[in-house]
Amino acid sequence: MTTRTAKNSARLSALLAAALLAGCASYSGIESQARLRTPDAFGLPAGGAQPSMPVSPAWWKDFGDAQLDRLVGQALDGSPNLKIARARVARASAVLELANAATVPQVEGSLEARRQRYTENGAVPAPLAGSIRDTGTLQLGASWELDFFGRYAQALEAAIGASRAAEAEVEAARVLLASQVTRSYFQLARLQDQLQVARRTLAQREESLGLVRDRVRAGLDTTLELRQSEAGLPEARQQIEALQEQVQLTRNALAALVGRPDLQVEARSLANARPVAVPSAIPADLLGRRPDITAARWRVEAATHDIESAKAQFYPNVNLSAFAGLSSIGLSRLLEAGSLQWGVGPAIHLPIFDAGRLRANLRGKTADLDVAVESYNGTVLDAVHDVADQVASSQSIARQQVQQREAQAAAEGAYEIALQRYKAGLGTFLNVLTAETAVLNQRRLGVDLAGRALDTQVQLMRSLGGGFQPDADTQRLATRTPS
Repeated sequence: MTTRTAKNSARLSALLAAALLAGCASYSGIESQARLRTPDAFGLPAGGAQPSMPVSPAWWKDFGDAQLDRLVGQALDGSPNLKIARARVARASAVLELANAATVPQVEGSLEARRQRYTENGAVPAPLAGSIRDTGTLQLGASWELDFFGRYAQALEAAIGASRAAEAEVEAARVLLASQVTRSYFQLARLQDQLQVARRTLAQREESLGLVRDRVRAGLDTTLELRQSEAGLPEARQQIEALQEQVQLTRNALAALVGRPDLQVEARSLANARPVAVPSAIPADLLGRRPDITAARWRVEAATHDIESAKAQFYPNVNLSAFAGLSSIGLSRLLEAGSLQWGVGPAIHLPIFDAGRLRANLRGKTADLDVAVESYNGTVLDAVHDVADQVASSQSIARQQVQQREAQAAAEGAYEIALQRYKAGLGTFLNVLTAETAVLNQRRLGVDLAGRALDTQVQLMRSLGGGFQPDADTQRLATRTPS
């Protein structure tokens, strides 16, 4: 047998031994139990259906209020929560860079100088034994772990997924903050409109009290009608005070969202807001338009690659290392040709018996995937529910507003008739109070419905993604059929 044949046989034996030893660590029996649900499982139309109504990234400008635009802009610029989300993106980007660095060769240099006394009773022979010498080393080393089984490639893909998820979460935080500011702004407008109704109510009751007093002095009414009229004033004043308290609390909440404790907001009426269009059904492309769903899907993607990376740890690691440099006893000889040293060779590390560490790590990663998948399923389910609620509410409120306007017109007419009959002595003041109560209830209901209509439109913009613009990779990920 030749020397080369003997060497080849030795190498083959080593490889076979490595394969047998690697079989001692196995990930069999560890599988994810959760499954991504398909769009049709959530009642969404199949792919290829007509896309939803477009939502602008600055959707709040569609309401046509410059003051609202300014407030949302200030909130997005100064929100601590949004800055925290951006810091998480920076953290995820750093992890991504670290994972990428593991896939390329590493090179390092070293320079060492030392003054040393050599032992007389060791392995160092004379004349070094017992002497004090200067030693120096100047060396360049390189190493590269060959990623045959994809451990680092999968870790890199997992880091990419986590980074993309963090970016989507920033967009989700942005959409949520803009919707909170807009809802608070319209809530403030609703309360101010209600305050105007309450003030008109007080003025109307004061006018009625003056009329009753005139009739009492003329002997046309009794003290009963006077007391009935006077009883309505404290109630109206109490309602005004309660609304003023709510106005101030809402201003404080809006100031906190914007990040300006000294925030000054001019009074606005709901009537000045421009309504936005409302879709008639849940959009087909919901999965790709909501940043929270996108973030959850990227978390699933990252967890999937984490599992593959954990599985790759069960296989051998092959590392190529090399060094070249100068080393000498006596610094004066360090740069001589005879001081050259070098070395090159592979290193193979095999997982054999690790007390279950690799399997435990894989089980943990598998559990992380199950959590990510079910979190995604839950996020989609909540999103579908959210959009369905906002669409249904928007359509219902529009129908309610038609009926309310008709009811208010009828109540206003009945009040005018009751008041004229009372002035003519053909009716009692109790009829006037009853008619007035109906009018005031309709006015309050009209303001509440207008406020609900705008609030629902804001929530619909948020539930449709708030203008999130997914890229091509995200669109493919959103429409990928679960395996």
